[in-house]
Amino acid sequence: MALDRWIALILLGICLMYGYTAWFTMDAGLAPFMKRNPIWPSTFPKALSVLAIIALLIILSGIEKSEPKEAEIDYRRLHEYKLGQAILLLVLMVAYALLLRPAGFIFSTTSFLFLGSLILGERKWILMAAVAIIATMIVWYLVQEVLGIYMRPLLGFLTSN
Repeated sequence: MALDRWIALILLGICLMYGYTAWFTMDAGLAPFMKRNPIWPSTFPKALSVLAIIALLIILSGIEKSEPKEAEIDYRRLHEYKLGQAILLLVLMVAYALLLRPAGFIFSTTSFLFLGSLILGERKWILMAAVAIIATMIVWYLVQEVLGIYMRPLLGFLTSN
C-alpha cells in the first residue's frame, strides 16, 4: 500500500474517534436551554468529522488517483527531502502554541510568521516583517473586535488581564 494510503488509514482512525466523540459524547453535558438551539457546540465537529471521513475513504479507495506521476513522494528516499525545514517548522508550531498565552498574541504570531518564512527560505527581511505585522494585526482585530473574543495582545506582565 502506498504511503498516502497508510497515512489516510491512520487519519481515518483518528477521524472515527473524533466523530464518535462529536456525535455521542459532546452533547451529553449541554444545559437544557442549549438543547433547543439549532446549532450546538458539536455542530462543526460533526460536519468536520463527516467530511474528513468521506475524503479519507476517497483516498483509501483510490478514486482520486490518476496515472502515477514522477513528483510523488518516495518513502524509500525520504532522506533526500528537506526534513530539516519540516522538523524546524513543527518545532516552531509547538513553540508558538506554548508561547501564545505568556508572550501575547501579537508578539508570538508575528514571530511565528517571520521565523516560519525565514525557515522556508525567504530573505527579504523588511517584506517578511511587514507581512507578519500586518497579517497579525488584521487577524487580531478581526478576532478581538469583530468576533468579540479576547486575546491577550501583549506580554503577560504588560497587561492587567
